Amino acid sequence: MRVPNRIATRSAALAARSTLTTLTAAVGTAGLAAAATNPGLLAAVDQHAAGVRDSLHGDRRPLTVAALAGYAEGLRDAASEHGWAPPVGAVDWSAPDWLLTRLLAVCLLARALDPRHLA
Repeated sequence: MRVPNRIATRSAALAARSTLTTLTAAVGTAGLAAAATNPGLLAAVDQHAAGVRDSLHGDRRPLTVAALAGYAEGLRDAASEHGWAPPVGAVDWSAPDWLLTRLLAVCLLARALDPRHLA
């Protein structure tokens, strides 16, 4: 009988939560605050959130911290391969690029998860 490696599982869960916490600090907090006052941005984020849910088959299984973190990391990795770099200063949320809007959508979806999963 094989005993599961709980340390590896716990480490993976911590890494996923850390990814989402870092993403939220980098773009989520300010971006979602901007979206709350900008209906156009909020609509774009909602559309991107639907796209993320669709990509992760969120209609067939619940979204998880690990799935959202992996999706965000994949986006950033692919964008970096094409020359994208994270913003250094404050983001102009009046006209964010596609990637920042998509990452903001991941933050929105992460906020909807049970907060105990993000602690």
